Amino acid sequence: MDYKGLETYFLNKLKKELPLSLRYHDVEHVRDVITASERLGKLEGLKLHDLILLKTAALFHDSGFLIQRENHEDISCKIARDELPAWGYTQEDIEIICRTIRATKLPQKAETLLEKILADADLDYLGRTDYAEISHKLYLELHMASLLHSTEEWQKMQEEFLQKHTYFTKSARNLRQGQKEKNLKSLQHMSKKHHGPLFSGNDILFLILSVLSASFALKSFLVPNHFLDGGVTGISILLYEIYGWDLGLLLLLLNLPFIVLSWYKVGRNFAIRSTLTIVLIAITMQYMQFPELTHDKLLVAMFGGFFMGIGVGLGMRGGGTFDGMEVLVLMTTKKSSFSITELILGMNICIFVIAAIFMKVETALYAILTYIIASLTTKYVIEGIEAYTGVTIVSGESAAIKKALVLELDRGITIYKGERGFMKDSFDKSTEVDIIFTVVTRLEVRRLKNTVYAIDPKAFIFTQTVREPQGGIVKEIVKH
Repeated sequence: MDYKGLETYFLNKLKKELPLSLRYHDVEHVRDVITASERLGKLEGLKLHDLILLKTAALFHDSGFLIQRENHEDISCKIARDELPAWGYTQEDIEIICRTIRATKLPQKAETLLEKILADADLDYLGRTDYAEISHKLYLELHMASLLHSTEEWQKMQEEFLQKHTYFTKSARNLRQGQKEKNLKSLQHMSKKHHGPLFSGNDILFLILSVLSASFALKSFLVPNHFLDGGVTGISILLYEIYGWDLGLLLLLLNLPFIVLSWYKVGRNFAIRSTLTIVLIAITMQYMQFPELTHDKLLVAMFGGFFMGIGVGLGMRGGGTFDGMEVLVLMTTKKSSFSITELILGMNICIFVIAAIFMKVETALYAILTYIIASLTTKYVIEGIEAYTGVTIVSGESAAIKKALVLELDRGITIYKGERGFMKDSFDKSTEVDIIFTVVTRLEVRRLKNTVYAIDPKAFIFTQTVREPQGGIVKEIVKH
C-alpha cells in the first residue's frame, strides 16, 4: 500500500474540488482527523498495517462532500472503492476502511477498535481549546446551507450535543474529556447570559428613543403629507390612506405575524423587544401629539426618511425592531439566490407600485426617496464611524507584517495558507505565502495601510465591509 503517495494525491484533489462553501468540512478538517487518528492509534497500540488502514479511512471519510452533503459517508465509501485498488489496497482492506468510515455518521456507532478511534478523531475538536473557533466554522457552513437559522438554535444544538457525546476510546477520554467539560460549561455560561436579563445597559433608552424618532417622523412629516415609507410601515400607511383605518393598530396587527416568526427564527429576546417597541409606537401614535413642521415635499421626504432611519437604527441597537420586513426576508433568502438587500428592495418596489396605482405616481417617487434616506441613515446609526472593515493582505514580507499588526497596532489576525505567483510569463512558478486577514474600524484603515506599505510597498491589500463582527477583540454593535 502506497499511503504516502495516496495522501498527497487525494488531499490535492480535495483542495481543488471541494466546494468553497464548506467552511468546516474542508481539507484542513481532513488533515486534522488524520493527525488525531494517528495520535490515538499509536496510544491504543495499533500495528502498522491497521494504522495505515485507519489513516486511509480518515483521508476518505468526508470525501462524499465532493458530490453532496446527504449520506456523504456512503458516497465516501464508493469513492474509496474506486480509488484504493490502484494504490495497492486489497478488497478486504477496503471493506474494513468502509466500515470505519461509516462509524463517523451521526449518531456515531462504533464496534471495532478502528471504528472507535476514527469516530473519536472526527470529533477530537470537542475536547480542545480551539473548539469555539472550529465550531464557528461548522455554524457558518450549516448557516450557508440553510440548515441553521439563528445563533440561538446553534447554541442549543451544540450544548445538547456535548452533553450527550461520549468518547469511545480510553485514550481520547484521557486526552479530551477534561477540556470538553470546560467547553460545555462555557457554552452553558453563554446560554445563561443569552437568556439572562431581557434588557441590559442602554437597551431601554435605545428602544424609547427609537419609538420617539419613528413616531416623530410619521406624525410630523410623513402622515400629514400623505407620504409613504418602505416595509410593513409603508403598507400600514398605505392602508391608512386608502381606507382610513387606525395607523397605530395597523402597525401592531401587520407586524404580529412577523413577531411570531422572529421568536423562532431570530430569538426570544429579539421578539419580546420588538413586540414592546411596536406596542409603544402604537400607543404613541394614538395619544402623543407632534407638530406638523413642513409641507414642502422634498423636506418631508428627506427629514421623514432621516428620522425614520434613526428610529430603525436605534431600535436595532436596542435589540429590537418595529418593522417585520426583515424577518420575512430572512425566511425568503434561505430559498432564494438573491441577497437580503435585493429582496428588501424587491418587496418595497411592490409597495411603491401599489402606491402609484392607488394614490399618485408622485407619492410613490417621493416614497422611494424617503426609503433610500431612511436606509442610509439606519446603516450609519448601526455602524457609525466605527464601521468595521475586513482587510486582506498578500505580501512576501508576511512575517514582518504579522508582527507589526499584532505588536504595534494591537490587532488580532487570521492567517490563510496560499500561493502567490502564477504570472503570465511564468505560470508554473509559485511560492507559498501567508495571507493575512484582520478586522479594523474605518478610522484605522489608513494607519494600517501605511504600516503595511512601510514594510512592503508592493503588498497587495483589499478591504471589504464587515457586518456585525463578534468575538475576538472586536466589540459587538448590533444585538440579537
